[in-house]
Amino acid sequence: MTDNRKDKDFTRSAPRVPRSDSSESGMPDMQKLPDDRNIAINKVGVKDIRYPIVVLDKCKERQQTVARINMYVDLPHHFKGTHMSRFIEILNQYHGEISIERMDTMLRNMKEYLEASSAHLELEFPYFIEKQAPVSGARSLMEYQCRMVGSLDEDYDFMLGVTVPMTSLCPCSKEISARGAHNQRSAVTVEIRYSDHVWLEDLIAWIESCGSAPVFALLKREDEKALTEQAYDNPMFVEDVVRAVTQCLLEIPEITWFRVACENFESIHNHSAYAMVERPMSEKRG
Repeated sequence: MTDNRKDKDFTRSAPRVPRSDSSESGMPDMQKLPDDRNIAINKVGVKDIRYPIVVLDKCKERQQTVARINMYVDLPHHFKGTHMSRFIEILNQYHGEISIERMDTMLRNMKEYLEASSAHLELEFPYFIEKQAPVSGARSLMEYQCRMVGSLDEDYDFMLGVTVPMTSLCPCSKEISARGAHNQRSAVTVEIRYSDHVWLEDLIAWIESCGSAPVFALLKREDEKALTEQAYDNPMFVEDVVRAVTQCLLEIPEITWFRVACENFESIHNHSAYAMVERPMSEKRG
């Protein structure tokens, strides 16, 4: 599941997180008080923290970005609360080193310092790729919203996700109209689990190839003409998009599980069209 490069910044031992105990401060530890309602809590923690992270970049090795981070652990029924400050202490100990390569270590730290049996870490962040317009060659940075989700109880589980915008043109509109066809921007969200490293750049390229046409941050007139005609020659329903992405991902041996969802923000309807396909690990090759 990891990149095999010998990068010292990603392979250093885990930082030690200082723990502040009530015995040291002389103050009562309210979270450790007993609770008699006999209700365990599945997830408790901190949510929506903005924090800098490092993402592996296929072309530039690393990309600095800012993530929204959620951190949770479970809470046994006999404890009144968890120590919220410890989540932030752990985060601060990994300053500048929060990455896909260190998520499992962070989760182990969360379990240890919060005395939990399970830990969960969620990161949502923008990722930028330089794209070249199809005709003019104009270069621009395209933003993609990405997601990393890690969980650790008995075993470690990791999921990578990305939302890719694209153009889709309605086959029905093209067939029944004397002139033109309606199209719209679509958002394709793909989540994967994998057995060996999958680059975000590759995953995005696979998804983009499955729409009527890709989208760009910067286009000249000659590019607009080319992309409009490309979409017109490649009409797709929302069902076609998720099936095309599914066919593509089934051919990637490193991917062991995936979920594909597409939302079309309809241009002539007051609603969106939606489709989703999920392939569990046991069914992925079947």
